[in-house]
Amino acid sequence: MKLHYIIAFLFLGLNITYSQTNNGKEKEVIKKESAIQVIVRVQKDKILLRWGPGDALAWKKLNKYGYLVERYTVTRNNTTLASPEKKVLAQTLKPEPIENWEKVIEQNDNAAIIAQALYGESFNVTGVNQLESIVNLSEENEQRFTFALFAADKDFEIAKKAALGFEDKTAQKNEKYIYRISSNVPKEESEIKYGGVFVGLSDYQDLPKPMDFTAHFTDKSTMLSWNFKILAHAYGSYYIERSQDKLHFERINKEPYTSMNQQNENNSRIFYVDSIANNQLYSYRIQGISAFGELGPYSEIISGKGKSILQFVPHLTVKNFKDDKTVTLTWEFAEEGNSEITGFELNRSDTDDGKYLPVVKNIAPKSRTVVYNKLASTNYFTITAIGKQGSNRTSFPMLVQPVDSIPPAKPINLKGVIDSLGVVKLTWDLNKESDLLGYRIYKGNNPDEEMSQITVNPLEDNKYQDTVVIKSLNSKVYYKIIAVDTHYNMSVSSDVLIIKKPDVIPPSSPIFTNYEIKDGAVYLDWINSQSEDAVSHQLYRKENEQGDWQLIADIKDKKETYKDENIAEGSKYRYAIYAKDESNLVSNPSPQVAFFVPKASVMPAVKGFYAQANVSANTIDLSWEYKVPEVDSFEIYKATANEPLQLMQMVSGQTRKLSDPTITINTNYKYAIRALFIDGRMSKMVFFTVKF
Repeated sequence: MKLHYIIAFLFLGLNITYSQTNNGKEKEVIKKESAIQVIVRVQKDKILLRWGPGDALAWKKLNKYGYLVERYTVTRNNTTLASPEKKVLAQTLKPEPIENWEKVIEQNDNAAIIAQALYGESFNVTGVNQLESIVNLSEENEQRFTFALFAADKDFEIAKKAALGFEDKTAQKNEKYIYRISSNVPKEESEIKYGGVFVGLSDYQDLPKPMDFTAHFTDKSTMLSWNFKILAHAYGSYYIERSQDKLHFERINKEPYTSMNQQNENNSRIFYVDSIANNQLYSYRIQGISAFGELGPYSEIISGKGKSILQFVPHLTVKNFKDDKTVTLTWEFAEEGNSEITGFELNRSDTDDGKYLPVVKNIAPKSRTVVYNKLASTNYFTITAIGKQGSNRTSFPMLVQPVDSIPPAKPINLKGVIDSLGVVKLTWDLNKESDLLGYRIYKGNNPDEEMSQITVNPLEDNKYQDTVVIKSLNSKVYYKIIAVDTHYNMSVSSDVLIIKKPDVIPPSSPIFTNYEIKDGAVYLDWINSQSEDAVSHQLYRKENEQGDWQLIADIKDKKETYKDENIAEGSKYRYAIYAKDESNLVSNPSPQVAFFVPKASVMPAVKGFYAQANVSANTIDLSWEYKVPEVDSFEIYKATANEPLQLMQMVSGQTRKLSDPTITINTNYKYAIRALFIDGRMSKMVFFTVKF
């Protein structure tokens, strides 16, 4: 079976990757990225699947070994199943045998193309010079693959026969599925990745109506245009229909029409040119065709007539001012064109690309000058030749500006707000000059510096948004604006606007300079924060390592000393001081100071200290009482006559009596005792005098 088929259209649908060839022979290895690509279309009671391999060699092998079509039920009644339910829809789906195609190809060109691609002894395509320049196919197997995919895109029934489509009529409305199309090709031959989609009957949507359909009627032709990228997901080609009574439409393209630029990201529109007769009403509409062969709704109907084109175009050449309101304009126009026009119209606009309105009509066909006496500061003029057949030709614009040296008024009521991120929003009253071009914005960071312009071009609006750095040394920002007219006359600058930045920078930290423990108190000295907006200093103290930080003083004057009397001997203290500014921002703490307060207080004196002469033992016996805990030892001092006391002996803290044998008869002795404690403290000294 051979097919010689003339094709004048382009390929649709799936992306195609071609295998490389070497001297006309196929490589036996499929590219690693080869995969089955799947698309889906949900109808009201069934789900249609279409797919295609990634390249020609994969398609050839899959035709031999077939596809595995599986369905996994993922959700039911809006609840995700704990384990998806698997169902094999087709174990080995292959193209139908050649005998099943013989009757179909007689009535269906798409079937003939696919059958020839699958089973033809050769695949020769004639009349494909233009096609070759687009797809650059160079060998037969790739041609078979490409045309098979193209024909499958046009006819879903044929796609199913070619094992490139499947129709699932068993889908339930309360379920959603993952469909997976896998390769049955042995992995040792080639590895082809499966493709899949996640969908359910609840995803059904009507096919969309084609949008952005336009028609441009010219001399004996209509240029139709529409945006194919907006609905590229739904349609790959279109039928175009035409009517001369807006009721009875006929297709003007026998084959589905598509764009040559669908793969070009820079082009989004389809163009189609239709030949028509002038001055006859024609109506057009388009209809999209999906990759599943479905026909979508019609677009809006567009109507119009072809018009003969005036061959001569006027050209404005000279402008002569009489005063600042009056100008005489001169133009050129071929004399032989006078008989084809009814006259001229002068058009004016405020801008080059703005809307031009007629300001002088019914200018005689032989006239080449016109006077206009209502000039604004800026004017753009065109001259239009009015054709007798309804075709007009308009000149290029000419700029006309009378002399103007008067600057705009001073901008007023400049206001501004700033947020915590440094975004500044400026507003002011609009000037009332008709020739106003815009405003220039100036900014400064210090009151004495010359402000810099921050707008590149004059700003047309009366608002502006700027951004400033909040965390900087200057706390204010300064703005002014100048109005500019179309002749670049500049107004006096507005009053300077001063905006105070939000305070997000905490004050600098104070620093401790000295501390002293004296007379049961701690004396602290520091240097206050050097930030100008610091309003207070907060002194915190922490007792021992397990304690919490406590605020002990909030100092709002310039004082830089503090006496802490609320301390306990034998405790460890840490001190930190913070600065707080007008915005209640708090500095980092100063470097901490930490120290131990020793126990230095004098303990109670020993009670009942008594010395008695013991004549029989020739000693003086000492005794005492002391019930204060944590006594480490006692010191016993002794002196005779007027000599100073000297340490006689130290005894343990448990001792309460002592005998002194080193005595002389008829001598006065003076004794003293004091207790020494484990933590280093000592008691007051107690004295006793005795004569032996």
